[in-house]
Amino acid sequence: MSEHFRVQGGARLVGEVEVVGAKNSVLKLMAAALLAEGTTTLTNCPEILDVPLMADVLRNLGCEVTVEHDVVAITTPAELSHRADFASMSKLRASVCVLGPLVGRLRRAVVALPGGDAIGSRPLDMHQNGLRQLGARSEIEHGCVVAEAEGLHGAQIWLDFPSVGATENILMAAVLADGTTVIDNAAREPEIVDLCTMLQQMGAKIEGAGTSTLTVHGVTSLRPTQHRVIGDRIVGATWAMAGAMTRGDITVRGVDPHHLDLVLEKLRLAGADVTLLDAPGEQGFRVRMSGRPRSVDFVTLPYPGFATDLQPFAVALAAVSDGVSMITENVFEARFRFIEEMVRLGADARTDGHHAVIRGVERLSSAPVWASDIRAGAGLVLAGLCAEGVTEVWDVFHIDRGYPCFVENLNRLGADVQRVAAPPAR
Repeated sequence: MSEHFRVQGGARLVGEVEVVGAKNSVLKLMAAALLAEGTTTLTNCPEILDVPLMADVLRNLGCEVTVEHDVVAITTPAELSHRADFASMSKLRASVCVLGPLVGRLRRAVVALPGGDAIGSRPLDMHQNGLRQLGARSEIEHGCVVAEAEGLHGAQIWLDFPSVGATENILMAAVLADGTTVIDNAAREPEIVDLCTMLQQMGAKIEGAGTSTLTVHGVTSLRPTQHRVIGDRIVGATWAMAGAMTRGDITVRGVDPHHLDLVLEKLRLAGADVTLLDAPGEQGFRVRMSGRPRSVDFVTLPYPGFATDLQPFAVALAAVSDGVSMITENVFEARFRFIEEMVRLGADARTDGHHAVIRGVERLSSAPVWASDIRAGAGLVLAGLCAEGVTEVWDVFHIDRGYPCFVENLNRLGADVQRVAAPPAR
């Protein structure tokens, strides 16, 4: 039986929603626990499918992992396996982040090439080149990344592109290398800063977190720690877009609004009233839209640019806005697959290479659509809220990988969305 969502169109979302820990952070923090013997505890973890999948990867390496609500405890033994097999790695792309910790701690790793979302190629060349510059040998053999080193040494590493995954793997190998490593053109995402913060708590010596240059002074060992995962800016932005698209009024709590400065500014340009929460110790914002959104152009770029993960929501917003929008995708070449499903819903959209031109319509029309990845699935649900009739969104297991209690939160905000188990109509 295949689950799908039945989305009743015409909803105006109003109310408050709480954002928990970031998917794009927690999985890398779980991998970082491999660097230290003992028990590392992560709190504010999202209750999403990818967390137990990552737990399985770590268990197959020899760790004991417990997942209880928003707390993940990882006990890393003195003797770890260096082999991450295909069965556990094939279910999520982020599992490749065990490569750096295994090479850093064990000086060897055999990591099956991972699976994950169908959004385009994400080669591991920069991961491997960084490890080679640290002194490791790294090749692709029989569907696995095979890396080994007699010892790791500091190096000056330049990334051709500020890849988040490559930055993370090189960083986690370098913290236990001999000497100083400098990573230039490093990724600057808040999730990288979160990883650096946890590694520093474990005893790593890292300078420049949040900038394009990371300097890592290698240490001989690390210790386990307890760490709170940062709020998920992508989920927070999803709710912000939902408020604008449905001409609603949504207060989002639990995420640093400054991680979304560009997103919130785009929504202001679209006509939304955006205010930041200012109570002591409170993080979040409020998005109110009283009329139809105005068209806005979007260009995806590495942080602090507009995140590629948010491109489906930019497309969905443009589809119901007044005017013509241009969306430019600079990160993943296959992400425009989402637009094919939006056209099913009545969107007036044309693509040319990595550009999409979208002429907004007053109201979309319901249709059966299929999610190709986490964000595409969530974007189709939001589009369904702006359509006449009932929209069926299939392959919703993708959405479960990135959004805890997605249907429940939508319904609390005034939507009518049902999870249905039925054979697919495709």
